[in-house]
Parts: sequence; structure tokens; C-alpha cells
Amino acid sequence: MFGIPDLKNPVSICLSLTASRLSLRTALRMLTTHLVIALVALVVIGGATRVMEAGLACPDWPLCYGLLLPGKQMNMQVFLEWFHRLDALLVGLALLSLLVLSLWGRRKFPSWLPWISALAVGLVSLQGILGALTVKGLLASPTVTAHLATALVLVLLISGLDQGLAEQNPTGSLPSWWLASLVFSISLVMAQCILGASMASQWAVDQCFTSGEMCEWVLRHRQLAVLASLSVLTLAISALFLIRADVPIRALAVSATALVALQVTLGVLSLRAQLQLPSLTIAHQLVAALLMAHLGALCGRTLSAWRPATSSMEVSCG
Repeated sequence: MFGIPDLKNPVSICLSLTASRLSLRTALRMLTTHLVIALVALVVIGGATRVMEAGLACPDWPLCYGLLLPGKQMNMQVFLEWFHRLDALLVGLALLSLLVLSLWGRRKFPSWLPWISALAVGLVSLQGILGALTVKGLLASPTVTAHLATALVLVLLISGLDQGLAEQNPTGSLPSWWLASLVFSISLVMAQCILGASMASQWAVDQCFTSGEMCEWVLRHRQLAVLASLSVLTLAISALFLIRADVPIRALAVSATALVALQVTLGVLSLRAQLQLPSLTIAHQLVAALLMAHLGALCGRTLSAWRPATSSMEVSCG
């Protein structure tokens, strides 16, 4: 449709430039969307690896039994740990590609894109280091907790970046307190996830049920869950009644509340089952990752709604 532009025709030049910019933006958006999915999968596979006690199934790092593919040693536990590392490698390569593309087309994209992409590459590098330390440190609780926290920050960051690249018409009509309320909710949910990860890495629930020890961790997790749930519910109510101009923000806020309700339900069911059903624990971590992705998307949409239209995507033909 858009071939070699007629250099004597300004309209042809305008259409060609617009098409190339839109196609590059579309490709980049596809990459970020797939990255969000891959990062959520990475968190879930990591949760499954912990639940199945497969964190040390590969005793060395970065290889597994000194091989890229340990065929003779392969079983369910080894496969989970091996596949977790493979997914992490693919995510790292995709984030590096995102950084290269953002630098190559920096004149066609928002100025913040290369910086956020570089931050993401730094975080995934840290994630790899923490993964190695997790194996070398024999699943030490602080390292395992930091490993999950970094993954959730990546989910939050890339989901927000993905929504920041989405085509939208900035409204500028969001209340001034909305961003502060959103950051507060994200902080509470992140703190809840980190507390849950620390509790899980120390097997606090098991110890509470068997010996009555570390029950205070379970109590703190419940108390913080109430605060985090109320903060997300407040966001949804505010979005429904106070933010009428931006439909995606309202939809994301309401769906985040639905995820919170599901998360609470899964948490209660897991405790009643005394963590004897791995599927419930894995689903609990899946919903946590999805909730962080939704909150990241909300943050990206919010920041996009306040900033002016990107001038690099506008082609003047007058």
C-alpha cells in the first residue's frame, strides 16, 4: 500500500513516514505484550518449581548437570527447574531486543522508552544473578524472596511500558490524587507479595500447622492482605464514579478488584487445605502476577493520560 514515496508529493511522503512509524510501533507493542505474558509465566513456573521442591533439581548453574539439556537426569523436578531457566533466558534476550529497537528507533518513540528498556535489562540481569545465588545458597530465604520480588517488579514495569505504547487519546481529566492512590495500592500489593514470598520460602505455614511456630507471619500476611484488598477496591470505586473519560482505566481497575477477590479466595482455600494441594498454591502465585500486571497497566495508562500527545508520532503535512 505504501511503496516508495513520490518525493514530489508531500502527501505521499507524509503517508509513508506515518506507515513506517506505525509499523515499528506495532512491532514493538507486540514484543512488549508477549513479554508481559512470558514474565507472568516465569513467575508461575518459579512458583511451581518451589512448590514441587525442585529449586535444587539442577545442582549447578547456569547449566544443568553440566549440560544444556540433561536428558539422562530428566524428570518432572529437573524439567521444571530447567524450563524455568530457559524461560528466563528467552525473557532476557527479548528485553535486550527491546532495548536495541528502542535505541534504533529512538526518534520515533517517546524519550522515556530507551531508559525504561535499559532499566528492564538491568533488572533481568539482577534476576539472573539472584537465580544463581539461589542455587549456590541452597535456597536461602532472603535470596528466594528477592528473586521473586525482582520478577514482579519486571512484570509491573513491562506491563506499564506496554500500555504506555498503546495508541490512546490523552484526556488530562484524571483527578490529581489518582496517581498517588495508585502508587499507594501498588506499594501495598507489592509488600504483600514480598511478605508472602518470604513466608513461603521459610515454610512458615507448614511450621505454624505442625509446631505452632512462625504463626505471626501468617497473621501479618492476612492483615496486610486486608489493607491491600481495600486499597485496590477503593481504586475501582474511584474509577467507576470519578473517572468517566478513560474506559481502559476503569476496566483495568475493576478487573484488578476481581483478581484480588480471587486471590483472597485461593489464599483461604490453600490454608484450609494446609498447602497440600500444589495447584492452589501455584494458582495463588499466578493471580498475584496477573494482579501486578494489571496494576502496572493502570500506571502506564494513567501516565499516558496526563502527558501530551507524542510529537514524534505526528506528521505535519500543512
